[in-house]
Amino acid sequence: MAEVEEVTEGCRLPVLRRNQDNEDEWPLAEILSVKDISGRKLFYVHYIDFNKRLDEWVTHDRLDLKKIQFPKKEAKTPTKNGLPGSRPSSPERDVKRKVEVVSPATPIPVPTETTQASVFPQNGSARRAVAAQPGRKRKSNCLGTDEDSQDSSDGIPSAPRMTGSLVSDRSHDDIITRMKNIECIELGRHRLKPWYFSPYPQELTTLPVLYLCEFCLKYVKSLKCLQRHLTKCDLRHPPGNEIYRKGTISFFEIDGRKNKSYSQNLCLLAKCFLDHKTLYYDTDPFLFYVMTEYDSKGFHIVGYFSKEKESTEDYNVACILTLPPYQRRGYGKLLIEFSYELSKVEGKTGTPEKPLSDLGLLSYRSYWSQTILEILMNLKSENGERPQITINEISEITSIKKEDVISTLQYLNLINYYKGQYILTLSEDIVDGHERAMLKRILRIDSKCLHFTPKDWSKRGKW
Repeated sequence: MAEVEEVTEGCRLPVLRRNQDNEDEWPLAEILSVKDISGRKLFYVHYIDFNKRLDEWVTHDRLDLKKIQFPKKEAKTPTKNGLPGSRPSSPERDVKRKVEVVSPATPIPVPTETTQASVFPQNGSARRAVAAQPGRKRKSNCLGTDEDSQDSSDGIPSAPRMTGSLVSDRSHDDIITRMKNIECIELGRHRLKPWYFSPYPQELTTLPVLYLCEFCLKYVKSLKCLQRHLTKCDLRHPPGNEIYRKGTISFFEIDGRKNKSYSQNLCLLAKCFLDHKTLYYDTDPFLFYVMTEYDSKGFHIVGYFSKEKESTEDYNVACILTLPPYQRRGYGKLLIEFSYELSKVEGKTGTPEKPLSDLGLLSYRSYWSQTILEILMNLKSENGERPQITINEISEITSIKKEDVISTLQYLNLINYYKGQYILTLSEDIVDGHERAMLKRILRIDSKCLHFTPKDWSKRGKW
């Protein structure tokens, strides 16, 4: 058995942790860093195949030294055509990449309930079907090639954007940025435990608590400094224009150029909970939409999303975050719904920038599914015939980009090819599940409460 002194950075071994069911488990973990505090060794571990937000400092008694794997020298990566890191293609992988889907222009009619039950059984349960007109038997590949936009539901990163405030970039993923550097953040009445690294000033990273003004998001080193700041800070809501209010929920539109300090502070805070983005300080090309909850003390930040003032790739969201104290309460879907409401006013279809975080992907998949199913279930027949709807029409109604509509229909496994036509079949399980989900979805955007005039940024010089 190895000694504690032999455990170094790069070693892998089982580490004791508590899972969600409050049970002990020993997943394999990698040692990222070792430090000595008053003669006591601490090890910063990353649990293999677990999200980085679960990384933590542990003591030696949680390490299983009997099964330690010491770091090996790096072997040369297989090459293809002289390019390091390339892997030879395989027929199986090539087949998986060729996903065929219904053409966006193909109309999709809906038969009556009785017809579907007899024609489209599934697992013994009746199915509601949305059928298509007879058309070309050859299916078109609407997801495009690798050069086209990525499937929005698979979470595969597209090429990173090289400008902006929070951009995807794995090339700088070194040991320093892989480790959480802030122990705790106090924001108003909440104490937040960061999930990931954020580039706050080095001298603040050794503090047990980092204090933030919940209205201007300025960071200070002590409670006394925060109290002194609050006597001078006049803000009781985010800077910018309030463009939506219903009940206690408000949205503020903030220009990254006009409110640079607030925008940069918001990005620093967001980076604590967003792993797949790297922080930049050029906030000028971005608008920030901050959702708040109002009480007698002011407008408290719940979450936000940012978007480019001019996007050549139809992105209507760059980064999106619901702060941890407000997660699992419907606010994430409300942020997504609001982003599409803005796209409707702009007369555009939109899509979030990739890659999405794991939680972001779940929220978007859920929102797309509920929105599209809501439309399909409300279709009515005319003149006794099956009602028809095209992918393009769904996209226009919802402002969801057609690639996301297609990927959602595939994810729900609704698209079928039957007797020369495309049909969308809705099983009773899907219908029942959707109805239950919509009963729980209490928070919704009311378009009548939105006061928003889109700007043509292409005519406004350098933003």
